[in-house]
Amino acid sequence: MFKNILHHRAKDSLDCGKLCCTKIENFGVHVGKLTIFDGVNLHIHCGQLTALIGPNGAGKSTLLKAILGEIPHTGNLHYVDAKGVHTGHPVIGYVPQYLRFDLSSPTSVMDIFMACLSRRPVWFCSSKKIRPRVLESLSRVKAEHLIDRRLGALSGGELQRILLALALDPIPDLLLLDEPVSGVDQNGLELFYEIVAELREKEDIAIILISHDLNLVARHADQVVLLDKKVISSGTPEEVFADEKTKKIFGMLAGDFSMKDSARWGGFLG
Repeated sequence: MFKNILHHRAKDSLDCGKLCCTKIENFGVHVGKLTIFDGVNLHIHCGQLTALIGPNGAGKSTLLKAILGEIPHTGNLHYVDAKGVHTGHPVIGYVPQYLRFDLSSPTSVMDIFMACLSRRPVWFCSSKKIRPRVLESLSRVKAEHLIDRRLGALSGGELQRILLALALDPIPDLLLLDEPVSGVDQNGLELFYEIVAELREKEDIAIILISHDLNLVARHADQVVLLDKKVISSGTPEEVFADEKTKKIFGMLAGDFSMKDSARWGGFLG
């Protein structure tokens, strides 16, 4: 179950390393006569963090599920290399908003990794053989010390970092983050964003992040897309937050980010 939630593997894994750009063309999701969103066109480049913002019910999470192929959609999804050649289907990592599980369960972080990484039942696996790989995965999210911690004893931020580590094994070409720090305290939230920023730079991963935190979006995103049934605005954080359509949806909060003076903007981002 966890494998399906956190990873969608390519049929031809040899092509995955060639990914340069994810092209979402004229995407739409319709349920009967109800339009969830329509006419969505986005280009997501490797090494780029694209933040999806918008009001509740705008279709943000549905868009990620459509990319994963979990729900029917119209339009096309293409993965191309630097020369514009179609590369097939890459490995996609996915981190959900939260993971439902029995808090009283004795399941540990190590147990969930073994369940995800092994093709055999957990009770037939050797934890000694797989432990170094798990520690390496946890090191990417600064969580090696949690390897033997029971899942129910983790804080919200710690659990989301564990889910992120799972989504990064193997390293995906495209990483989808669906409000991964919703309800997490400020320290955990900022640590999560710092880890994502490091991954983008070191691993050259294309990342799509859904977030309601405009402050952190402004600091970390390369591209911002305002979605509300369709793409309302897209561009750099400066461009989108200065857009009158963004201010209309978010009110004065968005206006705080529409700083035309470069010195003031630079000071804010620091």
